[in-house]
Amino acid sequence: MTDHSGQVDTIEKQVDVVVVGGGPSGATAAHDLARQGRSVVLLDRGGRIKPCGGAVPPILLDEFDVPETQLVARATCARMISPKSVEVDMPINGFVGMVDREHFDEWLRERARRAGAERIRGLFKAIEHDDEGNTIVVYKNKGDGSDASSELQRIRTRVVIGADGARSEVARQTIPNADKIPFVAAYHEIVKSPPAGVKGFDGERCDVYYQGELSPDFYAWIFPHGDSTSVGVGTANKGFSMREAVTKLRQRTGMGESETIRREGAPIPLKTLKRWDNNRDVVLAGDAAGGVAPASGEGIYYAMLSGRYAADAAEEFCLTGNPKALRSARKRFMKAHGRVFWILGIMQRFWYTSDKRRERFVSICRDPDVQHLTWEAYMYKRLVKARPMAHIRIFFKDMAHLLGFAPVK
Repeated sequence: MTDHSGQVDTIEKQVDVVVVGGGPSGATAAHDLARQGRSVVLLDRGGRIKPCGGAVPPILLDEFDVPETQLVARATCARMISPKSVEVDMPINGFVGMVDREHFDEWLRERARRAGAERIRGLFKAIEHDDEGNTIVVYKNKGDGSDASSELQRIRTRVVIGADGARSEVARQTIPNADKIPFVAAYHEIVKSPPAGVKGFDGERCDVYYQGELSPDFYAWIFPHGDSTSVGVGTANKGFSMREAVTKLRQRTGMGESETIRREGAPIPLKTLKRWDNNRDVVLAGDAAGGVAPASGEGIYYAMLSGRYAADAAEEFCLTGNPKALRSARKRFMKAHGRVFWILGIMQRFWYTSDKRRERFVSICRDPDVQHLTWEAYMYKRLVKARPMAHIRIFFKDMAHLLGFAPVK
């Protein structure tokens, strides 16, 4: 085999699966496959932490066997702040866990390694096929932590799981129209947490700001992580300064002078891709597949779940050799959560378009039925069917707000 310069090249190794990307989706996929006895390479470029509020539902700890020691904080309340600074508290019956992505993602990667996956630090470059049709993953080795070396390495594999983020290079090369998915840009600053009570700061409460001056089409947040706090904002408006918005929010909430630990920015997909596989040797997971909940931007649980489904699809493909097996990842994901994503998408498109509508949206959050069903759906990832009258009441209340009949409290 020859590379693009015409020089003879060799295959470094051969494995069953190459997972590109070491975030929650990729690390989960690599872990599951390694536990099943598959030879797996987890290819991750390293040196990057995704901006993320870090909230995880309790069901994640159970489904993915994550110990509570990985939590840096537990939130027992969410506070919604309207454009007119009306505050609505939504107490949680239990808690929502908070993780720091810098440490949580590394723990997941190391768990995959302990299960038998081989970790390689490298930058994915391309998927090629040799004369016999074998799949070859080409990457640039970054084992020394630098970009100095231009040496390309190749791994022969049976299937590739693309879990390399919202602007996935794997998806761009192999999945039609993957580069056309809409995004929200996210930016946050991790700062040293202020003492409890400073300008109302509560280490057990997540604050969500629905204010146009902080985000014209999404929301801003303050999510405590124990000794540190994530202060961030999301928007699809390319002309909006997220840094200025975060600075404004920090000053307003008494964290303007707090030590800044790190700053991070990244795109967050707004829509699930219609196709996650190429009907040959690639299946996507996590942000690369668009597996982020609209309206909330929640991604960690859905990333890990899609990674698990991708791993199951890859295992079935390895057993049968039938590329149709790769379709099962998206089918299972959408069967379980497609309806919720559809509802959240409608909610975002309507309620986030103006401060007038956001004012009404925050007012709705005061309703006990809305609070109960919201937390049930978030914490246990299911639509609650046991209280049909609550659904009916919410429907009529929501219609009243949509039509402007209900008073804004």
